[in-house]
Amino acid sequence: MSVVIPVFNEAEVLTELWRRIKAVIDGAGEYAFRVVFVDDGSRDCTFGELERLASRDSRITAIKLSRNFGKEAAMTAGLDFVDSDWTVIIDADLQDPPELMVKMLAKAAQGHDVVFARRHVRHGETWQKKFFAHLFYRLMGALNPSFSLPADTGDYRVMSRRAVEAVLKLRETHRFMKGIFAWIGYPSAEVLYDREPRHEGKSKFNFLKLLNHAIDGITSFSTAPLRIATYLGLLVSFAAFLYGSLIVIQTLLYGNPVAGFPTLITSVLFIGGVQLLCLGIIGEYVGRIYGETKQRPLYLVERVVRKESDTETPSAQAVAALK
Repeated sequence: MSVVIPVFNEAEVLTELWRRIKAVIDGAGEYAFRVVFVDDGSRDCTFGELERLASRDSRITAIKLSRNFGKEAAMTAGLDFVDSDWTVIIDADLQDPPELMVKMLAKAAQGHDVVFARRHVRHGETWQKKFFAHLFYRLMGALNPSFSLPADTGDYRVMSRRAVEAVLKLRETHRFMKGIFAWIGYPSAEVLYDREPRHEGKSKFNFLKLLNHAIDGITSFSTAPLRIATYLGLLVSFAAFLYGSLIVIQTLLYGNPVAGFPTLITSVLFIGGVQLLCLGIIGEYVGRIYGETKQRPLYLVERVVRKESDTETPSAQAVAALK
């Protein structure tokens, strides 16, 4: 059993996080646990705290990435490292209770490859965030009829070995892990829970970052925005044709007193706005094509620390050799 925890500037919560996880794994005698922390280029003393914890308990492995690659890349780094029968992914902020993993494991033992934690109540979050999160999951469901993205779920989940291996086959640069987890399609189940406020610190995701994350999710798993842009262009073209025909008929019947400047400027601005919108949508997809063609690694590892040794590793391939 492995627990993968991506962290970024979470020094103040790590001691309490490890205390609660340790209490869970000490009570789960059926499994041999390893906890893998992935420091995603933290700027505070997070990795120093992880080194301290790892020096005291051999079950902890601390991976330090060379810089901040993003949470999705950090999760992928953790999944690349583990080779256990079951893997748990959990955030470090203690909004997702570690104690729930026992119930999730019991659910997984009933024949499910993936068991995800679904939020029943979201404490400590603004109504704006709740509203846009609700809207995003419904929009993703409407744009992706080929597979179902579970609503109101984060990254907290238990996965079997074959589910992890399937996820690791998907190496796209712009990663939306919730979509990747759902795309593999293996038998899954949910466990409801009440999400708590952050234990310490502030969220690292502001509205702009969440919006960019949502755009990544939509464009990574659906070409529907391109089709919408096509339909919108057809609709505007048809409306312009009807309006042009009306102007010609009106001129032939009644003449043209050279009025209508407000109508003209409104039409020009509207059509120009639609064109820019469509170009922006196309640009999003072109940018993703550009990113994929460069084939850069998803992350680079600077250091791996365990109780047995303090090992310097130059790349993800070296991390794989440590399994």
